[in-house]
This record gives sequence, structure tokens and C-alpha cells, in this order.
Amino acid sequence: MISTEDDMAEPVISLRGVRAELGSRPVLRGIDLTVHRGEVVALLGANGSGKSTAIRTVIGQVPVSAGEIELFGTPRKAFRDWRRIGYVPQRASAGGGVPATVTEIVSSGRLSRTRFGLFRKADHAAVRHALDLVGMADRARDSVEALSGGQQQRVLIARALVAEPELLIMDEPMAGVDLVSQEVLATTLREQVAAGTTVLLVLHELGPLEPLIDRAVVLRDGCVLHDGPPPRAVGQHALPGHDHVHPHESVHTGLLS
Repeated sequence: MISTEDDMAEPVISLRGVRAELGSRPVLRGIDLTVHRGEVVALLGANGSGKSTAIRTVIGQVPVSAGEIELFGTPRKAFRDWRRIGYVPQRASAGGGVPATVTEIVSSGRLSRTRFGLFRKADHAAVRHALDLVGMADRARDSVEALSGGQQQRVLIARALVAEPELLIMDEPMAGVDLVSQEVLATTLREQVAAGTTVLLVLHELGPLEPLIDRAVVLRDGCVLHDGPPPRAVGQHALPGHDHVHPHESVHTGLLS
């Protein structure tokens, strides 16, 4: 699909004055966030700052109490073309405790591209390609429960990529992942960005993804503290007037996917 100048100018994600609560606790306090086509935007901040809640409002997992959210120029409540969006949740067991092979998990991400759930040759090829992208083709028939945490994370990313999304949303993809898997994930993401994929991701620290980040949005207590070039060292007085990130601050307790 060829992008026009209007396509490039249209925000892929737009949040305006978004507020959200978990239980009775305010988590987002009126945030504004815009992500344009082709951008790579990182959400940064301490635990409990609202990062994961923000992206979960975008995909509809957390209701908003005020404000507006648009996806590809359409109000989120009216948005139906979810195959355009790939989502990678915070790492948990890729199989969710249900016995499944690597191929079965990745194939589930392709269902939105099929007719009546029937796989054609192109769908099987897409699954193989997604596994190749994350370096897991040799484990295709293995149970996901037999994989390491880093390998399971690669499977979750392959599941998101197999539908060939235009927008990729990732919640702390590097958390608890071994160095080899971090490098594989960074390479995979670099290739997706080069192909024009728009990316919004939650990070605790930039790490190996730093060269890819166009903008950093730093949240604190559910408010946007900074929106601009990535700070050089998040957690080390990176921003004027910004206390460094304390790992012991209140932990976000929202449900995970």
C-alpha cells in the first residue's frame, strides 16, 4: 500500500485529555499523546506512572472516564479494523497455561487475515516468515511451555507480526529477557521500522532500542512530564525537575493480557 502525504500527516494514534481509573484510583490524569505514521514512540516513567494503562486504553482493555482516543483517524469506539494493529502484552506464559505449540500460538495472530478461520498457502507462509523474523523457526513444533522467558517473548512478538500490522504496540518487550533475545528483538523491530511500521512501546529503559526511538513520552503520576527527544539517561536526573525513577515506587497492579 502506497502512503500519500495525507496518510503520513494523519495521526495513527491520538489521545486527547484521556483520564482513566483502576478501581477508584486515578491512573491517567488527562494525557495528550499523538503518534504519527512511521514514528517510533517510547512511553517511559517509573512503575505506577500509567505507561501500561495508557496503551491498554488505546486497545480498549481499560475504559476511559474522560477524553477522546482515535485510531487511524477513527474514534476508538467505532474502530473495527483491528488487524491493522499488533499488540504484544507484558511477558507472561505465551500459552497462558494452555498446552500449545509455537506454531499454534503464532497462527492465532493470523486469524484476522483469514476467511472463516481457514488458512491458505499465504497464511502458512506468513506464519513461517514471522517465526523466521524472531529466530524461532527451529522451535516451531515445540510446546511454548518448554521455552525460556526470552523465547516466549519472541513467540508473542511473532504472533503480533504475523498479521502484518501497520501499528505495533508493545508493553515492556525487553523486561526480563536474556541478552540474546534482546538483540534478536532489537533486530526484528529495526526491520519492521525500516518497512514503515509505526511503533508505540512501553520501556523501563531504552537499552538496545535507543537508536530506533524518535520520541520519548515520559509519564509521572498519570501526567505527561516530557514529550520530545529521548532523555539521555532515564532515571539519572535526565529531565529538568524530574526526580530519578525509583524502582520501589508503587507498582501498577492492573490486569495483564
